[in-house]
Amino acid sequence: MTNRHKALILLAILTLLTTTLCAQTNTQTRGEFLYEKSHPLRETRAVWLTTIGGLDWPRTQAIDAASRERQKEELIRILDNYQRANINTVIFQTRVRAAVMYPSRIEPWELSLTGHHGMNPGYDPLAFCIDECHKRGMELHAWVVCIPIGTTERQRGYGAASLVKKHKELVKTAKGGEMFMIPGKPQTAEYIASICKEIVENYDVDGISLDYIRYPESIFKFSDDELYPRFSSMSKAEWKRENITRIVKSVHDAVKPIKPWVKLSSSPIGKYRNTSRYSAGGWNGYDAVWQDPVLWLEKDYQDLLFPMMYFTGNNYYPFLFQWLENAHGHPIVPGLGIYFLDPREGRWTLNEVRAEMHTARNSGIGGIAFYRGEFLTKNCKGIYDTTCEEFFPYPALTARMTWMGDTLAPNAPTHLTYNEGKLHWTAPEKDLLYNVYGSNLYPVDVTQAENLLAVRINDTQWQLNARALKVRHYAVTAIDRFGNESPALQEVKPTFELPQYINVPRLINHDLKGSKPARKKDKGNKKKRK
Repeated sequence: MTNRHKALILLAILTLLTTTLCAQTNTQTRGEFLYEKSHPLRETRAVWLTTIGGLDWPRTQAIDAASRERQKEELIRILDNYQRANINTVIFQTRVRAAVMYPSRIEPWELSLTGHHGMNPGYDPLAFCIDECHKRGMELHAWVVCIPIGTTERQRGYGAASLVKKHKELVKTAKGGEMFMIPGKPQTAEYIASICKEIVENYDVDGISLDYIRYPESIFKFSDDELYPRFSSMSKAEWKRENITRIVKSVHDAVKPIKPWVKLSSSPIGKYRNTSRYSAGGWNGYDAVWQDPVLWLEKDYQDLLFPMMYFTGNNYYPFLFQWLENAHGHPIVPGLGIYFLDPREGRWTLNEVRAEMHTARNSGIGGIAFYRGEFLTKNCKGIYDTTCEEFFPYPALTARMTWMGDTLAPNAPTHLTYNEGKLHWTAPEKDLLYNVYGSNLYPVDVTQAENLLAVRINDTQWQLNARALKVRHYAVTAIDRFGNESPALQEVKPTFELPQYINVPRLINHDLKGSKPARKKDKGNKKKRK
C-alpha cells in the first residue's frame, strides 16, 4: 500500500472521528447560557435595509457621477457584510412614504436618494440592489410601506407628482400633520396593488413585503368611521379588519398571476392577540390596529410573515409560540429589535437577543429577521460576531413554497467537472438556480447544513471559495423559484477504494509508531533553538 493510500485512509478516519465527537458534544456555552448547537439547512435569515432618511442607506446623496458611484459603493459594502453573515433575505425599503426607489410611472423618486424631492439619481437603485443581492445568493424582497405617506411638508415638496395632488380623495391628514391613505376606501387597495404590480412586472424581485399594513395607532386620532356602512352586518371592528385584508388580497391578486413564485409577506404587530395567560398590554395587531395576519396565512394571501417582535421576556416568548400555533403551514420569521442593543435606543443585552434567536430556531418557526441593518453591521454589543460565528456559520436555503401547489423538483444538472479553480455543470432546463455542496466524505451529504457552500447561483459555473478549497468532493443541485431542489449531481467517485480486509487500527498504530523517532528529533531541535 502506498503512502498516499495510507494518508487517505487516515484522513477519512479522522473526519469520521471528528464528526462523531461533534455529534456527542453538540452543545456550546457562551456567556451564562448553554444551548444546543444546530444549523438548519433551510431557514430565512433576513435584514430590513431601511432607506427613509438614509438610516441604513444611502448616506451619500447622488447628485453627480462621483457621488453616484460612492452611493453604490456604500450599498455594496453593506451587502458584502450581509453575505459574510450568511444572510439570505434582504428586505429593501422600496416604497418609502408615497415615493419610491425606482423610476415609476405612479409615484415620484424618493427624497433620500438625492436630497431633493423627486430628483432622478441617475441610475436605478432597485435594479442595482437586486443584481448585487443575486450575485451574493441573497433574495431581495421589495419593502412597500402602505398606509402612511409622511407629513404635509414632505408631500408638499413633491408638488404635482405627489399622491396628495393626484389622488387627494385617498388621503387624510391626522394629528401632527401626518398623512395616511384611507383603508376604508376600496380605491386605496387598488392603488397599493398597482405599485406592487409595477414592481413585479419590471423587476426580478423575490418578494413583496408590506409594511404598516394597518390602521394608524390611536395617538394620531385617525378615523375613517364615516365610511362605515350604517346598516352593515359586520361590527365596526370587523369592517376595519376587512378593509386591511382587502389591501392584502388585492396585492395577492395583482402579483400572483404574473409571477406566482414571488413571496408575499408583511410585518404585522409582533403580538397577534392576547393569549389565554398573557395580555398584549393593549398593543396587538388584531384589536388595536385591525390586522388579521392569521387569516391572511389561512387564505394563502401571504406566503410568510415577519412580525415585529421587538420585545423581551413575557412580551416575546408566549407570542412567539402563538404565531407558531397559527402558522397554517407557512414560515413565520420573527423580527428582533436589535436596535435596542444600542445604548441610545435601549438596554438590551446580547444574551437576551441570543436567547430569543435560539428559541426561535429551536421552535422551527421559520427563521430570524433583524431590524435594522445598521445595528447588525456595526456589531452592537457583538451581535454581528455572534451571528456569523454562533448562528449562521454556513449558508442556508429559504423555505419551499409547498402551499403554492408546485412541489415538483427540477431535474438534476449533469456533467460536473472541475477546471482551473471552477466547477462547471450542464443545466437540465432553463430558469433554474444552483446550490453547491462539499465534503471530505463521498458521496456528499446534501442534507447537512455544514456541507452547503453556495446557494442560488445564477450560472452553470462557480469559482471555489475559501471553504470549498478545504474539501475533496463536490455536489450540485438545481433549485427552482418555489424552492424545490433537485437530486444531487455528485462528483465522479474516486477510483481508490479501501479493501475490506485491511486492519485500519493496526495500520494507524504502525504509522504512528514509525513516526516517533522523527518527533524526538523535532524535540531536540526545539531545545537547541531555545
